[in-house]
Amino acid sequence: MDDELNALRRTRMRWNTPLSEPHADLLLDRMALDAGRLVDLGCGWGELLLRAAARAPGLRATGVDTDVTGLDRGRAVAASRGLAVDFAESDAATWDVPAERVFCIGAAHIFGSTTAALEAIAGVVRPSGRLLYGDGFWAAAPGPAAREIFGPDLLTLPDLLDAVAGAGWRVLHFSTADQLEWDDFESTSRAAWAEWLVAHPADPRAGEIREWLDRRLRQYVRDYRGVLGFTYLVLGR
Repeated sequence: MDDELNALRRTRMRWNTPLSEPHADLLLDRMALDAGRLVDLGCGWGELLLRAAARAPGLRATGVDTDVTGLDRGRAVAASRGLAVDFAESDAATWDVPAERVFCIGAAHIFGSTTAALEAIAGVVRPSGRLLYGDGFWAAAPGPAAREIFGPDLLTLPDLLDAVAGAGWRVLHFSTADQLEWDDFESTSRAAWAEWLVAHPADPRAGEIREWLDRRLRQYVRDYRGVLGFTYLVLGR
């Protein structure tokens, strides 16, 4: 896929996770944002990071990712909102600058596994700090297709919470994405390319886009809707 279409694909997404506006506000409330350093590990374009910075102007906010397209989008949005947020092109798994508040949402794969992520981030969050951790889990028994899509290492929710405790974290807040949040997330992940396809049905790239859209919708509805869950945990130590 060329750079133009790659850059287009996520433009209808608010953030790259199943999360509503009210749910996001709740999570930011539970993070008790104040002055200090906030780092978002695997930030993408960092929409939740930007909202945190707008809430607490005393924060020194940094987003860390290797996705140049996402980082450029985050920088542009920060500039348009007058927010002093830094975006660093770096491997989040090796980030070692301590912070009072840390986000890591949907980025456990960067560290290799859920357990590895929880253990590594413990070295970044300062004592008495907080981590907003988001991760997928099996909400129902997966079939072979879902296991193939998401790999063998995804945990059930009880096992995920056991991994949290095993890494020395205390759960301060716990919530999960509901079905509407999931449906909206999946719809917006397809929306920009679907709109492009309607406008450019004869483009030489249309066949590839059509095949991706059809496969993604088919997989969601048949293989993992209601099977894959996502949890948001505010953790302390």
